[in-house]
Amino acid sequence: MRPKRRRLPGVNLRPGSVKQARLEAGLSLAQVGKGHVTAPAIYLVETGRTRPSLPTLEHIARQTGKPVEFFLAEPAGASDDMQTSLLEMEAMVTDRRYNEAIPFGLALLERGSSAYRVGRLRFLLGQAYLGASQTENAAPLLAEARSYFGAIRDGVQLAECIGAQAALATVTQSKEAVMLAEMALSVCRGLKPVPRPTEARLLGILAGAYAAEHDSDRAIAAYREAIEIGGTSFDLRGAARAYGRLGVEFHEAGDVETATRYAVRSVALFEVLRDRATVARAENNLGQIYMARGDLGDAREHLESALDLCAKVDCETGRAKVLLTVCELEMQQGDLVRAHQLASDALELAERLEEGPSIAEAHVWLGRLADQRGHAGEVDREFAAAIRGFEALGMRERLLQCHGQYAEILERRGELARAYVHMKEALQASRPGLLRREQEQEQERVKTA
Repeated sequence: MRPKRRRLPGVNLRPGSVKQARLEAGLSLAQVGKGHVTAPAIYLVETGRTRPSLPTLEHIARQTGKPVEFFLAEPAGASDDMQTSLLEMEAMVTDRRYNEAIPFGLALLERGSSAYRVGRLRFLLGQAYLGASQTENAAPLLAEARSYFGAIRDGVQLAECIGAQAALATVTQSKEAVMLAEMALSVCRGLKPVPRPTEARLLGILAGAYAAEHDSDRAIAAYREAIEIGGTSFDLRGAARAYGRLGVEFHEAGDVETATRYAVRSVALFEVLRDRATVARAENNLGQIYMARGDLGDAREHLESALDLCAKVDCETGRAKVLLTVCELEMQQGDLVRAHQLASDALELAERLEEGPSIAEAHVWLGRLADQRGHAGEVDREFAAAIRGFEALGMRERLLQCHGQYAEILERRGELARAYVHMKEALQASRPGLLRREQEQEQERVKTA
């Protein structure tokens, strides 16, 4: 006697979701069920007369091109708990407590019953990974969240998610950064009414993308528009960040006086907010600007303040960047021993926190310090590690600069052939395919000569 086949439990669906997905995909009942269930069975699911098993729901999702979460009803008795958890995680991300948010979010994802709000969860977890500079983990989560928000037509969350993808593209120096930021802003401005705080945030992300392309004029204009559009709804933290970025942009554009004014405003606002962790980052930016002005005493004051604040709030995320800025200051003032210790501390911290960009930058500074001491072998090892790091992160522009810095050191050492190789790599990083085309053109000239 054959054992009785066990019926799989049914999944609770959001009313009307299956029919909505089928109509939006332009499919018939038979086409949705093809190869798995009959058209009458799909009809019964659509009308709520039966609940599909999870395999059947996954089949419907594949056929209609929707994520499974699109169809799910909020689990009974679990919504309050899940919503509370999401609010708690959102607070962690907002407060930049990424080292807490990541394991918390991963634990929520492992809950089999938490699928209803998994789109929001993936978005927050992606933001946490992005904030912790773990870009390779952020990318797939943000892509999945974007797919979900698009499927359920949540315009605000879709705009926010595309904006996060734009921020990720900016960090990894992808050429898609501006396109994604403009797309996010377009989605936001297509909503009725337009959510002004979201619009202001997205303008800030767009400005950052412009800045990464060295388009200072458009970056500055976008930051100013973010502050203007935000108005009373633009929180102090958003304004403080915008002022901070304006300071960086004017600094890079060579207008150090204006940069100083905006950086000072940024620090002042963060102090009003009593956000010590962010004050530390703002103090670091201000220290860099004072270094550019040649005011090394003022630079030291602000950089030491940044390190002190990091210690007081036990804030490790981003501290490696501050250590490297102080390393630069010590190197300028000739204290190579302390500079080396700071760069080593930054590398150890960045490796522990898996902050890829800071790891690569620390290797650059350790390489430059080794050059000052005349340790050629150590220079080569550190720059090789830095180049591997920037390549793995896809940071093309920083990779270009790194090759250029190493080429200058090799040239001073008299190793002109190796210097030429790295200058070619720098050119290839800035304009992919250019060297290959030049070689092909040269070969063609030889053939026709």
